[in-house]
Amino acid sequence: MSVVVVLEGAGPGRFTVAVSPLAELAASLHVLTGHGRGHHAEHAPWAQEVARAAPAAFRAGLRRFSPLWTALRWRGFYTGLERPEGMPAPRPGPGPSPGVRAPSATSPPAGPPPAGPSPTTPSVSAPSGPPAAMSPLSRLPVERFAELTAYSCASGYNGYAFDRVLHDPAQAAALRHAASGLPEPHLELAEALLRDPEALRADVLTFLRLCHSVFFTALWAETGPHLARAAHRVRQRLADDGPAAALAALSPSSVRLADPPRVVFDKVHHAVITPARTPVLLIPTRYGAPHLVVKNEPGLPPVVHFPVDAPVVGVTLARSRMLALTDPRRVRLCRLIARQSMTTADLAHRLSMTRPQVSRHLRALRDLGLVRTERNGRYVLYGLDLGAVERIGRDVATALQY
Repeated sequence: MSVVVVLEGAGPGRFTVAVSPLAELAASLHVLTGHGRGHHAEHAPWAQEVARAAPAAFRAGLRRFSPLWTALRWRGFYTGLERPEGMPAPRPGPGPSPGVRAPSATSPPAGPPPAGPSPTTPSVSAPSGPPAAMSPLSRLPVERFAELTAYSCASGYNGYAFDRVLHDPAQAAALRHAASGLPEPHLELAEALLRDPEALRADVLTFLRLCHSVFFTALWAETGPHLARAAHRVRQRLADDGPAAALAALSPSSVRLADPPRVVFDKVHHAVITPARTPVLLIPTRYGAPHLVVKNEPGLPPVVHFPVDAPVVGVTLARSRMLALTDPRRVRLCRLIARQSMTTADLAHRLSMTRPQVSRHLRALRDLGLVRTERNGRYVLYGLDLGAVERIGRDVATALQY
């Protein structure tokens, strides 16, 4: 599965790079919810301290509203919430149950670019905190609020249409069915949405304001300027190197392809984004690392929420390194060169293999960054990079989250 950004006809002006306190709040809530499972270990001390000092109302809200920031990030945390005037809502089609719609590969045109600095803005400043950013949520029509919230309660888009979930019994049944198969509180939140969406929205906004006083004021004061500098770097790269280079640099799991020019992100869902038709918003995150979140709801501007400190190893490389060590002969070779560096001839003798066979194994390991070489006169010695091997487990865990 992958997210494909088709760049044909799309210049730097089709991308807006902006910092977002509300998006960073979502990322930090994701960390707070998952820190007990060893998730985001680098932020564990911070998360533990916040959880320890937080009032009971905050801890209750963190659990109650967790579907909004765990598996499927709620679109309410991102800008451009309102469907452009004249754009129809997605309609249901054939699917697995009533109220279900077939997935769409692309978003329809979404009007003007989202508000924010242009790609070549030479200077940036950290914006104000979440209270002002929450204003669009309070003004959002209740049907739109319910639709976007229902997607998070169902933890997915594919096959679902929730544009009339408050009025269509089939859509409401589809939401309950999807949420019932997920851990609580997904179903609890879905029932609250169907019962009284305005009351739920008020509760969500109250909780987000509470976050601001409990921990986010201090977090944003530290993180906002850091993200502003990261956004400026991406703007400069868009202007200097073009969209393909700028997008590919956001993820180690990205691939640049041609005919048509495009960048492919390795993700667990499929989407096709065409910036020539729909401007794209790029938002940096610090607490969201290592996740790269792509929001591509029908009728809304696509959003790429990218980590400023992207992991070095992507899914493909992590998987290839694991597979390289499943060959018993290669494992024997690695055990020898883990102790001391050796030549191809010495390895062939000890392993009862031909030199070409040993060379092929060494080349595969070296291409994956697991073997280092050093020259001693006319001899080339091969040694195992123990640091790279020790990182395999951590790299795999990180890549699987990306």
